[in-house]
Order: sequence, then structure tokens, then C-alpha cells
Amino acid sequence: MPKSITLTAIDIGTSFTKVLVGQKESGSSEFNILAKEKIAQTGLRRGEIYDPAKVTETLFGLREKIQSQGLKIKKAIVGIGGTHLSVHKGQGLISTSRADQRISAEDAQRVLQAAQSVALPSNNEILDVCLKEFIIDNQRGIKEPAGLKGLRLEAKVILVCAFSPILEDLEKTVEEAGFEIEAIIPSPLACSRAVLNSEQKELGAAVLDMGNATTSLSVFKEGNLIDFAIFPLGSSNITNDIAIGLREEIAVAEQIKKEFNVFQNLKTKEKNKKTISKIFEKETSFPKNFLKQIIMARVSEMFLEIAKELKKVSKDIVLPAGVVLTGGGSGLPGLKEFARQKLGLPCQVSGPKGIHGTDEADFSTAAGLLLSGFDLIDKETLENRKDGKQGLGIKLKKIFKIFLP
Repeated sequence: MPKSITLTAIDIGTSFTKVLVGQKESGSSEFNILAKEKIAQTGLRRGEIYDPAKVTETLFGLREKIQSQGLKIKKAIVGIGGTHLSVHKGQGLISTSRADQRISAEDAQRVLQAAQSVALPSNNEILDVCLKEFIIDNQRGIKEPAGLKGLRLEAKVILVCAFSPILEDLEKTVEEAGFEIEAIIPSPLACSRAVLNSEQKELGAAVLDMGNATTSLSVFKEGNLIDFAIFPLGSSNITNDIAIGLREEIAVAEQIKKEFNVFQNLKTKEKNKKTISKIFEKETSFPKNFLKQIIMARVSEMFLEIAKELKKVSKDIVLPAGVVLTGGGSGLPGLKEFARQKLGLPCQVSGPKGIHGTDEADFSTAAGLLLSGFDLIDKETLENRKDGKQGLGIKLKKIFKIFLP
């Protein structure tokens, strides 16, 4: 009889923390959202916790909200983001072990371990290993080497690393809130899991996750992650610029940002007319052209850095599936068309795909954390069946190879 599996995903952001609780039957490809909560967050700065007490308080509050709905949650899959995340290339080489030159699963694991033996910056540790390709006797592009013949087996990987003190602070804070951590997954990769399908990853696509304080870029080609970058710019930078430029409160500036599409008619010069808007029962007046200048300056700065990164990694690689904009900052009116012009690629704004119960772009990372957790469970269950083991008995925290085939 199928067993129900329930997972909790926690996406701790600079402005908001989101929690999703999902449940699915063992062996099923679909799951249901049992609970969905979002609450304002303080105590973080670009993914780094500087006030653990505030974060713990928020998590306690979310836990109580979910438990008031009759759900008992203790374990959680947690996302980690921020500018401290980094990527490094790894490459391993081994000689195959069997006399008949047939490559075994153990050989594949050995070469993956060898690929992780790279010199990392101080206080960094590997969080995820993303396979690019196996190479057998100079034959490239192999995804599954087990069972093939060869003398030399190589593996090329991308290592996603985290700054150890920040990772430890995150673990400690979440555990103090009463959660047991099942897995810690890089937020940008979890987000990509939610908004890209396998066809887009195969053709070539990029995900731009626009958060409050940071923006992450993940690029995929032939099903593999080929680049990853995080920029210390987010939607709050735009809001702050509006607040300073128009001399308005932050809450008013945020509403102005959401209300006006300054990207319309970019090539047309408009008269500098005053715009009057009623926000929070208060009338505010400002020149629309001035607002346009404020927003355009910051967004242009952001997309200049993004375009540089894309040009660096994809000068010989085309991305037919284009760029998917997601995250809370992707809701800026007119941003999709602006991104298309600046990046020269097809662009779309998207939330999580194929998930019943949530499709908002700011829940993409939380949804991706759930999907990644269920992926891990499905993979572990399959391996247990191959080994003749019964039951799940899964401990996810140390299983990091989510993106291996």
C-alpha cells in the first residue's frame, strides 16, 4: 500500500520567509500543498543572518501558524542563498577497476569523489555537486557510464559551495526554532527546479531569480548547470532609490514601484507632467519622467551585470529557451520587455510550474525546495529497491548530489 510522504520547505529571505508543506504518495509524480505561509522577516542581510533571535522568532511564528491548521511539522528542507555562495569547477580522472574494462557504479562514484578534490577558498565547503559530463577514453558527453567499456574515466562537475560560518549559523538558527533539518539546498538551484522543465534545460535556458536584496542567475544547457552567479542587487534597491528620489516613505515607494510601468514607450520622450497617485489614503505627486529615470538607472545597472555574466558563459552557447524571470522582484511592471531588449533573448515571467496550490513567483524557491526534496526521496527509494532494502529510512541532510542523473 502506498505510503504518504510529507515534507516542509523553508525559504528564509531578506524581507519575507515562506513555508510550504507538501504531501504525496510514494511512487506518485504529483503532490498536494497542505499549508502555505508567508511572513515578514528581519535579521538577514543578503542571505546572511546577523540577528538569529529575530529569525528564530519568525520561524516559531510560522510553525505555530501551520500547527494551528492541524499539521504537525518537525523536519524541514531549508534553502540557502546570498552572495557568499560560489561555484568552482572540478575534474576527476581514474583508471577503471575491472579486468574486462567494464565500468562499474563504484567507478562512477570514485571519479565523482576525485572531481571534488579541488582547492577551495578558506572556510568554504561543498554544498552540491552538479555533473556536467563523464568522459570515457576521450569520448565526451556521457551521462551514465556504468556498464560501458573503457580504460580511463573522467568526470567534470560544478561544485556549489557555501561559506561555512554562514551555513553553520543557518543550521543553528533553524534548529533552535524546533526544526530538524533534512537537507540544505542552494536557493537558486531549487528555484530553477520549480520554473524550468527538462526540455528548457536541454535546449538552453537561464533563470533570473530576483529577490529583495540579491539576484541570482543559473544557466542550463543540455540538461546541465553550466553557470551560476549571484549579484548584490535586488528589488529593495529600486524601492530605496524611489524613496530617496521622491522623498517618500518606504511603504509608499514600494507601492509606486508596483503601480507604474516606466518601461512603456522607452524610445518616446514624454512631457514632464506631474503624476498624482493616491496611496494609503494619501495623495502623492511627482514627475513621471523623474520616476522613470530613477527606476531605469537601477534596473539598467542590474541588467548590465547580468548581460556581462551571460556573455562570459554563453559566447559560444545559444539559449533558445531564453530567460525565465521569477522571484518577488520579477513583478515590476514592464520588466519582461525591458529584459528582452537588454539581453537579446526570449524572456518570460513565471512562478512554479505544475504545482497545485501555488503559482506565485515569490514562492518559486519554496516550491523548488519541496520538489528537490521529493526528488531525493524518489532517488533513495529507487536505490533501496535495487539493493533489496525495505522502507524509506531516508536521511537527506548529507545527500547533496541532487543534480546528478
